[in-house]
Amino acid sequence: MGATKTDFFTDEQNKIAVIAKALGHPARIAIIEYLLKVNECICGDIVNELPLAQPTVSQHLKELKNAGLIKGNIEGNSVCYCIDEKAFEILNAFFSNIISTVKKQNCC
Repeated sequence: MGATKTDFFTDEQNKIAVIAKALGHPARIAIIEYLLKVNECICGDIVNELPLAQPTVSQHLKELKNAGLIKGNIEGNSVCYCIDEKAFEILNAFFSNIISTVKKQNCC
């Protein structure tokens, strides 16, 4: 079986790409902002905050969780979500490196 295109990139590059793709929808940004505001919540709380149907919110939560941006714990019949700081540490390191490199450049 042949190699996929992602095999040609580092694990870090692939991880950042997955995170960036998950952040590429405004509803997911709104979910992240809401979780930062309340620290944790159940899916029903998020549904009440967004102009989206519950199945759509659940799909966005799934994408965020698969990318490692949030984590969820089952509590009875509901799932409690919160921010997973590891993914944001990866993004912070990535963007900090970009910013420090750009500041040193003398281009155009």
